[in-house]
Amino acid sequence: MAASELRYRDGDVECVGAIANPTGTGKVPAVAIVHAWEGRDAFVAGKAEALAGLGYVGFALDVYGNGRTGSGPAENSQLMQPFLDDRAMLRRRLQAGLTALASQPRVDAARIAAVGYCFGGLCVLDLARAGTDLTGVISYHGLFNPPGTPNARIKARVLALHGYDDPMVPPEAVLGFAKEMTDAGADWQLHAYGNTLHAFTNPNANDRNLGAVYDANADRRAWETTINFLRECSA
Repeated sequence: MAASELRYRDGDVECVGAIANPTGTGKVPAVAIVHAWEGRDAFVAGKAEALAGLGYVGFALDVYGNGRTGSGPAENSQLMQPFLDDRAMLRRRLQAGLTALASQPRVDAARIAAVGYCFGGLCVLDLARAGTDLTGVISYHGLFNPPGTPNARIKARVLALHGYDDPMVPPEAVLGFAKEMTDAGADWQLHAYGNTLHAFTNPNANDRNLGAVYDANADRRAWETTINFLRECSA
């Protein structure tokens, strides 16, 4: 496995992604990884490397540009909010990352999936809603609120991995997501983990006041589900 930075552009903004290629030669499936509200940090770079170990090209996108990361909740929110306010801008930034990934020599451009965490979960769901040519998208403890524009035909398989006690995504939001995906005719599934809060895959999450707490069992189960889902998508 070989890991490195990959710089790409969205207009005037330079983005700094983290790419990991598996050993060997020839084209293989790829997985784009979209970060949480902190920015493109070591967590998602590590996920890119883990996926490379499974035979995929893993690519952690940089949504904020210039490799920026927040120092805490206030700055994280400040970085994220413009993209929540302008979902069209968000889609353009994400598409720039996908275009960069598809151009890499080891990538089979017909077999690209996307995984997102928290804010990144919203991002990959927006890619599916826009009709992006992805084999599948996986939202880890993602936000479900739709962008407010009609969905295109959803081509990607959709998997949502959700903590049932996540205070940021209450049960009515889950029902709304289920109805949205069903109405769009998507091939979708949702796994809800009981007694589980937001950010359950992040070992550094330990803030019950925020509702974000790591859960080792849910993390393990979600990763096993992810492996099976990606195998199905890349077949």
